[in-house]
Amino acid sequence: MPQIQLGLFENKRQFTLLVIINAFVGGMVGMERSIIPQFAESQFGIDSKTALLSFIIAFGITKALTNYVTGRLANRMGRKKLLVYGWVLALPIPFLLIYAETWNWVLLANILLGMSQGLTWSSTVVMKIDLVGEKNRGLAMGLNEFAGYFAVGLIAFLTGTIAQKYGVTPYPFYVGVFISVVGLLLSWIWVKDTRAFAHHEDQTDQTPTLQNVFWETTLRHKTLSSITQAGLINNLNDGMIWGLLPLVLIGWHYDASGIGIITAIYPTVWGIGQLFTGKMSDHYSKKKLLFWGMSMQGFAIILIPFSENFWYLSLLSALLGLGTALVYPTFLSGIAQVCSPKQRAESIGVFRLWRDLGYAIGALLSGITADLFGIEVAIICIGVLTLISAGIIRFRMPKGI
Repeated sequence: MPQIQLGLFENKRQFTLLVIINAFVGGMVGMERSIIPQFAESQFGIDSKTALLSFIIAFGITKALTNYVTGRLANRMGRKKLLVYGWVLALPIPFLLIYAETWNWVLLANILLGMSQGLTWSSTVVMKIDLVGEKNRGLAMGLNEFAGYFAVGLIAFLTGTIAQKYGVTPYPFYVGVFISVVGLLLSWIWVKDTRAFAHHEDQTDQTPTLQNVFWETTLRHKTLSSITQAGLINNLNDGMIWGLLPLVLIGWHYDASGIGIITAIYPTVWGIGQLFTGKMSDHYSKKKLLFWGMSMQGFAIILIPFSENFWYLSLLSALLGLGTALVYPTFLSGIAQVCSPKQRAESIGVFRLWRDLGYAIGALLSGITADLFGIEVAIICIGVLTLISAGIIRFRMPKGI
């Protein structure tokens, strides 16, 4: 058996393959990103904001629960098996959307999407952390999240363009057929499991173990719980942007192409920015990066209802993406820093449980608020919650992290 060496360069082939696979993982979400609200209204006549956002609620809950299960099973079953199972679940999703007869078909597709994303994205995160060791965790997470979210933006733009030219169904969903098949083949044939790397690191690691991983990550540990609440709020506002921003743009008479551009700028900047912010989290205060990132998000969101102009909206979308880029790799590298290798996968699973429940909570909260008080009020409320989260990071998270 070859000697195990931790490091990004030492494991560059496997690491690069996992980066490519995570781009395909992100592409599955991007397939829906800019067109599902139009799909709901044109195909099923759904105009209630709460009912429309039910697809994000279904996605968020199932992804969150699957994240937790993946974290618990990663050491027992192996990372590769979970990754392959996630791609198998992805295969029927585009066909359910293409042949959807009722809105329940769309909900089923998003339940499967949530399960698939929980298995695939969580697995690639843990595998990259396993491979690189302590020195370049932030860079590794930056590259991972860059690949995923750049693909979200790219595919969102692509499907929006296809929808503008050929209609919202079926052609945009053919992209998902290609992505799911190629992602499965790459994972099944070429990926190698990385459990042995975590076991190797654990032999020399001196990080204290947590008494109860779930409750320490959720509430008790000041660093872990601060990161967890910020992750929840981050995805809460992302769920709102996913569901309500296209509706705002429709109300301002933007066409499918314009909606695709504005909605794609945010995840694209988010993705590209992580090429730099991931490495920054290896060298600069994680607390400061999280505080400023959440603050940027909050101010950008609050200004959206007052910015009907295309260029203003594009700038705010970019600012929102930059703020998210500052926090996303920092969340994961921060957890990896304070957890022992034997508990890392489970703690990341707990964090991702709460973080992705933010999708469901954000969609439900913003949908109800939008139906009762209007979309603009809903957006401002989510922005205020994001600023409060930044305050929690500022006053609860210890210095020196």
